[in-house]
Amino acid sequence: MELNEALAFIHATDWKGSRLGLERMRELMHRLGNPQDSLKFIHVAGTNGKGSTSTMLASILTAAGYKTGLYTSPHLVRVNERFRINGADIPDAALCRAAEAVKEAADGMSDAPTEFEILTAMGFRHFAAEKCDAVVLEVGLGGRMDSTNVIPAPEVCVVANIGLEHTAILGDTVEKIAAEKCGIIKHGSHAVLFGQSEGVENVAREKCAQEDVALTITAQEKLERISSSLDGQEFKYRGRGPYHLRLLGEYQLLNALTVIDVCNALRSRGWDKLTDEAIDEGLSHAQWPGRLELLRRGPDFIVDGAHNPQCVDALMDSLAALYGDKKLIFLTGVLRDKDWQQMLRRALPLAKAFVVITPPSARALDENELAAWLNAQGVPAIPAADTDDGVRRALAMAGKDDAICSWGSLYFTGEVRHALSEQ
Repeated sequence: MELNEALAFIHATDWKGSRLGLERMRELMHRLGNPQDSLKFIHVAGTNGKGSTSTMLASILTAAGYKTGLYTSPHLVRVNERFRINGADIPDAALCRAAEAVKEAADGMSDAPTEFEILTAMGFRHFAAEKCDAVVLEVGLGGRMDSTNVIPAPEVCVVANIGLEHTAILGDTVEKIAAEKCGIIKHGSHAVLFGQSEGVENVAREKCAQEDVALTITAQEKLERISSSLDGQEFKYRGRGPYHLRLLGEYQLLNALTVIDVCNALRSRGWDKLTDEAIDEGLSHAQWPGRLELLRRGPDFIVDGAHNPQCVDALMDSLAALYGDKKLIFLTGVLRDKDWQQMLRRALPLAKAFVVITPPSARALDENELAAWLNAQGVPAIPAADTDDGVRRALAMAGKDDAICSWGSLYFTGEVRHALSEQ
């Protein structure tokens, strides 16, 4: 199978039109010989922070000397980014082999698997073929009924920060959503929860009691901040450290607490190479493109995948901590059916100006309408024809001491990263 054939097979179906349930995935994995059963997993669910948590964990496990697979979604530029071993994307040839094997298995199914099920099956096959010591597995949607949840009991089940998302599918309260995400917790595992609301924590406690699983909840009161700048962050946690975190932002610092607690849980299960030195090395080298990522200096150009009110709140808090009273130039575009006014109102106090685009979606808010709304709020805003034009206009507007921040979907963030690389 050639690369174009593999990509055509992967993208031939659409998860949005599929019904919930694990029947297809279980059948597909059975046809493939259940490669997931030969692997040891750290399974990561959550609304915000699960990707960052996953990449930090993978970086630490790699630094400790374990051959580590990492499965995340979505990708920024190439689908290969979703499957990594020791920090390297899956090669095209291996991607094609995995796609060919999954296609052969799927061709005999009366109910065709979805795109995400295909990708997940490819990941399991690839990581098993490469004999990974550990696989950090990010949930796609929810948890309980997510395609990744066909795995046996993981070493550690991780639930990151939870907010309202996909309410028509997961429920209309954070407690209902937490119940779906805590559906990854299985007997024989250890669970780690990002410390948050009492309601969410109670859901996790109840699930862990049902499954007879030990639960660790992160303790922000045991965090000792030492320093924070555009070069990274230094901190201690639970009396240990100091640790050096390359990723920027207060929310990444809090995600790192989850990561350290997961490492402690793994150590209690015999993963002895996860020393404090390995944790520090992994955190100091962890990279997560498109999440408060500083791409250029003079002017500073930061990109972030914030696309809901909770993410935008975290982004603005982080920018305020990094830049103080300095106002920034924002590059963004929004979908009409999102709570875009709430997101933008959160950004207004930090804004020097906006450059806005129309995202490539039928649900997009037109850039001229968005610019008019922002101008009416008293902040200068100019429309741009597309992402490339938006990047050019933002750079032209900025002086060398200014800071630009692009935020929106991860796909938009990928486009911005590409456009900036060509400027």
